[in-house]
Formats: sequence, C-alpha cells, structure tokens
Amino acid sequence: MIATRDRRQRLLETLARLRALPDQPPIVVADTGSSDGTQAAIAREFPEVDLFQCAPRVGSAARTLGARAARTPLVAFSDDDSWWAPGALRRASEHFTRHPRLGLLAPRILVEPGERLDPTCGEMRDGPLAVADALPGPPVLGFLGCGAVVRRDAVLACGGFHRHFGFGGEEQLLAIDLAAAGWDLAYVDDVIAHHEPEPGPRGWQGASELRNRIWTAWLRRPLPRAARLTVRLVAAERGRGVRALLAALGGAPWVLRERRVVPPQVERSLRALEVDAEDRSRAGGSQTERRPRRTGHGHQQTSARARRGEPHGGHAAADGRDQPSQEARSVPVHAADP
Repeated sequence: MIATRDRRQRLLETLARLRALPDQPPIVVADTGSSDGTQAAIAREFPEVDLFQCAPRVGSAARTLGARAARTPLVAFSDDDSWWAPGALRRASEHFTRHPRLGLLAPRILVEPGERLDPTCGEMRDGPLAVADALPGPPVLGFLGCGAVVRRDAVLACGGFHRHFGFGGEEQLLAIDLAAAGWDLAYVDDVIAHHEPEPGPRGWQGASELRNRIWTAWLRRPLPRAARLTVRLVAAERGRGVRALLAALGGAPWVLRERRVVPPQVERSLRALEVDAEDRSRAGGSQTERRPRRTGHGHQQTSARARRGEPHGGHAAADGRDQPSQEARSVPVHAADP
C-alpha cells in the first residue's frame, strides 16, 4: 500500500518494480492531493492499481485508509521510494501463517544505492529483548513506515496511524497499541525491502517526530514516566525541544481524552529499551557494551534517540518524503507506498 503526493516519477518507478515482482501483489495507492499529474499517470501506465484520493493533510493516516481499501488479510506498507525484494512478500506471508499472533513484521531494509543496512534495522536485530520461541525474530516496539507488513485486522482494530501525527515518529504509537492489544511484533531478517530516499535534510520531520514522541508518552505512559520523558526530551533538544513541547501542548485536549495507559508488561518492555538506550549513551553508542537481552516486546534506538534515552518508533533520517503530507501503501500481502 502506498501513500503519495507530488512524487510522480519516483512513484512510477516504484510501481514498475512492484509490478515486476513474482508475487504479483495487488497494489493500493492513496494520493493525498497531488498536483503533478500523478493520478493521470497511474491511470494511464498502471490501470491495475487501485487508486483513491485522500484529503491533502491526512498525513500518515493515509496508510490506514489504504489498509481499509485493501482486500487481503496482510498489508505491506512502503514509501514511494521503497520496494520489496523478489520473494519477500511470500516469505512474510509464510511467517504470518506460522505465527498466528504475529501482528507486524519489520523487514531488513537495505538503503540504496549500495544496499547498506538501515541503521535502525541493525538496532532492531541486536536489541536488548530476548527472542521468544513463538516469534520469527527479535521482538520490537517500533518499525519503519517505509517497510512493514501487518495483519490488516489487527492494525484496523487498533485504529491504525493516528490522524493527528502526520509524519515523523508516527510508527511507535501504533506499535505500542498492537503490543497492548496482545499482538506480537518482530524484526525478521529474511524479509527484505529496499529504500532509496532522496538526499537532504527534512527539518519538518524532526520537529514532527519530537512532538509526536511527547504525544505518545502522554497518550500511553504512566504520568510520572510521561513527565520524565518530556523533561528529558526538551532538555536534550533545547530550542527544538521547547518548540516541540509548545506544539504538543496544542493537542492537550484530545490527548487527555484519548489517554490510555499501556498494560504493565508493555511498560516494562518500554522501560527496558530506555535503560538500554541510556547504557549505550554512556558507552558512546557502543554495540558491544550492552546489558543482556530481556524478555518482552521492544527494540533499541538510533544514536540520536539513544542520547535522549528513548526507544525508536520511526525513521530519524530522511525517508524520501519531501513534505509532511506524503503517505502510505499496502501489499497483499497488498502493495502500498507513501
């Protein structure tokens, strides 16, 4: 499933790659108000694609709309600059069949050019939590929106991507909600996706991510922990942290209405991840100086998040979207791109 906006050429290249897959996944594209001829180009060159239009500012919630439009039990999210390796969707489907409580699979994402392992994937693979026998890989409490396969009914039952979050750290709230609902989330190394983000900073994304981390804390964490995480984030980020806090305060009414603290076992996993991040920060981010793995759900952070002592829930680096209103895709596994 793909959500997109004003990225016609990149999207067309991605659709060509998806159409060439031996899995032949049905493809859903959610267009969030493109003005560059995206919809006409899709209709002309890819008439088999299920295309629908969303409101321009729907943000990452376009992925939720794409999942609703999908007609398969599994949905594969991608961006308009990411795609699945041949055979990846078949292997993902096999994992979901063997593991009926698996709600989300985070794949190995290779960054192009050069097929470099995305650092976040390395952190998920080497995270501090023990691999359970009932999982196909290390448990996680976050994922990258540019590549993930989900059980459609599980995601929709949890509400999908929050309508207020836009892009930037929007993944962690959904990951936490899936775990709280009793679903397993795992990083699986033999399912491969490719990502070729455009170079350059994404200032809007960093600001959104900080705000969304504050919102996630106050939506799901016990009050003392939410307060501590907020203070830590603002102190670590200084000016950006203050701006993020002010932006987050604007959402206080709906945050208080929707606040729902996670079950104790999920909170323990989040705490374990935060302790691991603090340890790595003190050790200079060393991958060799770690606490032993712990049981539970969750994974580690990138170095920037480690400095703040937070688990990751998205991609801190450029993700190939030029503006906050680009979104999601689903594979059937249904194929979709932001």
